[in-house]
Amino acid sequence: MKRPEPVQVVKQRRDAVLRSLIDSVPYIGFLGIEFDRRGDELTALMPFSEALIGNPALPALHGGATAAFLEVTAIVELAWASLWDRMETEQRVPAALEAATLRLPKTIDFTVDYLRSGLPRDAYARARVNRSGRRYASVHVEAWQDNRSRLFAQATGHFLMPPSADTE
Repeated sequence: MKRPEPVQVVKQRRDAVLRSLIDSVPYIGFLGIEFDRRGDELTALMPFSEALIGNPALPALHGGATAAFLEVTAIVELAWASLWDRMETEQRVPAALEAATLRLPKTIDFTVDYLRSGLPRDAYARARVNRSGRRYASVHVEAWQDNRSRLFAQATGHFLMPPSADTE
């Protein structure tokens, strides 16, 4: 019987896969978005920057920055969920990341509800995959700042899933 891997090895593999996923999208770095991983759950963080202000009179976060933050969170959550399955069954870094040929889901539509002005401070978001099949996925994202129960934006998106290595 094979012995289970040490927990530190498992954590390092998961963190390396997440880092590779995030580094594969330069726009995530441009916005300064970070991801905190707790098991398979991701929380996105968009640290405040003056460059994100859209209305200096209020001041409020730019709606485009907010929408991009929500969309990036949804895409990373979808990709992470598919990588998680492969990572846990294969117990190694998925070949898609090793070969740097990771294909991300493509946005079909993305609807943002701006519930209140985003304040000039850090923003957080979590995505929930409502449905994910071989070809299509539906995701809901919620964003907050100081209090998770006071959302400042939410979104629903539909995505075209990349073909798996098995079907190519």
